[in-house]
Formats: sequence, C-alpha cells, structure tokens
Amino acid sequence: MIEQTAMKKPAKPSVVLDEARLRQQVIGAKLRQMFDEVVNEPVPDEFLDILRRADARGEETG
Repeated sequence: MIEQTAMKKPAKPSVVLDEARLRQQVIGAKLRQMFDEVVNEPVPDEFLDILRRADARGEETG
C-alpha cells in the first residue's frame, strides 16, 4: 500500500518569521547555558602552573 502525503501550502511569511525567531531563541538559550557551564569550570592545576611560570619569567626579564 502506498501512502500519499498531502502537499503543504507554503507558510505565511509571519509564521515563518515566528518559527525562525523561536529557533534563534532556543539556540541562544542553549549557547548561554553552555557558556555558563564553561565559565564555571575550575581551571586545571597544570594550566595554573603554566601561568605561574610565565609570570615568573616575566618578572625575571623585567
């Protein structure tokens, strides 16, 4: 048995814009959530050691 899909009418421009805005809002919220998670991660000890050594070298050279 072959199923036939009904042809959809093109959506009104305002509906398309509303859908695009909604998608943008969802993407924006997810990006903010991801950014907040990264910002709140602790800095690895190895990276802090690298920064300390760089600071010490900078003080030695002047």
